[in-house]
Amino acid sequence: MISYRKYLEFKFNEKETVKNITNHVEMILEESGIQEGVIIISVQHTTASIFINDDEEGLIEDTLEFLDSLIPDCKVPCYRHNQSEKDAPAHLKRNFMGRSEIISVTEGQMDLGNWEQIFYADFYGTRKKKICVKVMGE
Repeated sequence: MISYRKYLEFKFNEKETVKNITNHVEMILEESGIQEGVIIISVQHTTASIFINDDEEGLIEDTLEFLDSLIPDCKVPCYRHNQSEKDAPAHLKRNFMGRSEIISVTEGQMDLGNWEQIFYADFYGTRKKKICVKVMGE
């Protein structure tokens, strides 16, 4: 079995950002030369997530609004973590959305559905954050 790893790094100026990283992951898969196996994509920060969904602007906005309604950014102290830092909502959103995705690879292509795309969501921007893309197989 072959293992190939590469990191993506992103820094955004906005507090919350969602970026389609499908093309980046496809390029890493191609570089790896692996034809059959899996890709593991994981973000290496506690206020960001990786998820798979449709790349439709309204759906992305709905997702962020849903997360905001579920985990509001309180103007008064409402999270114990906010006593030391003010990023508790970002940590909780990451807990809800998850840190990684696993995608199977067949004949050198990711096994994604017709509308499925890979997204990186940063819930507490302005810092550079890393994503590990690991391709394993033959």
